Amino acid sequence: MPTDPKTAVEVREVTKVFGSGEARVQALAGVSLAVARGEFVAVMGPSGSGKSTLLHLIGALDVPTSGSVRVGDDDLGALNDDRLTLLRRRRIGFVFQAFNLLDVLTAEENVALPLELEGRADARAGAAEALALVGLSQRRAHLPGQLSGGEQQRVAIARALVMNPLLLLADEPTGNLDSSHGDQVMALLRGLADERGQTIVMVTHNAAHAALADRLVRLRDGLVVEQLSLTRAGEPREECGE
Repeated sequence: MPTDPKTAVEVREVTKVFGSGEARVQALAGVSLAVARGEFVAVMGPSGSGKSTLLHLIGALDVPTSGSVRVGDDDLGALNDDRLTLLRRRRIGFVFQAFNLLDVLTAEENVALPLELEGRADARAGAAEALALVGLSQRRAHLPGQLSGGEQQRVAIARALVMNPLLLLADEPTGNLDSSHGDQVMALLRGLADERGQTIVMVTHNAAHAALADRLVRLRDGLVVEQLSLTRAGEPREECGE
C-alpha cells in the first residue's frame, strides 16, 4: 500500500538484532518514525542508542530483523538486491563522517561518478552544477588532498545531491571538521532544506547542529524516547510525543 505522498520515509515497529546467544545485541527495539518530504530531522542519542543503525536501515544498507521501512512508495523489504541498488543510487544521497572521496579523482570527477554509473552523457555538466550549488565551482579541478576538510565534505554533499535524490542521509557529517567548517556544512544543509525542499535525516552528537533541524528525535536503548519540533533558533516549539 503506497504511503502518504507527503511522506518521504516511514519506519514502522522496526527492530534490529545483531548476533545471537550471549553475543546478542538489540540495536533497535521497535522504532516507528515518519519523515515528511522537505523536512530536516536530526537524530541524537548516546553511543549504542541505535542512531547509525536506524540510518543504515532507512538507507537500505542493512535490513531490519522485523518491521518495515518505506522510502517514498517503495517498501524496502519487497525489493530485490538489484532494485535496492538502484534505489540507493537514484533516490538516496549519503554523506558520512569520513568523506569517502577517491583521492585520485578531482572534485568534479568524484561528483560525476553517480551520473556516470547511470551512463549519463551530462555527467560532467551535472557535477559542475552540483559543485556550484555547494559553492565550490572554483575548486572543481582540485584533488581531495588539495582541499580543506570542509571543502571535501561539501564535495561529498555535492556528490550526494547530483542525482537529485528524494532523501539525503547524513551520518555525523561534521564529526571530522573543526567548528568553523562544521558550521559552514550545517549552514549548507539548512539551506538545502529551506531553498530546495530537500528531505534530510542527520545523525549527530552536536546539540548546536541538531538545533538547526526542523525536528529532533532522541533515541535511547534502541527506542525513540522523545521528539521535539524546533523553531529556527533551535528552541523546542512543540512536543511531538514519544
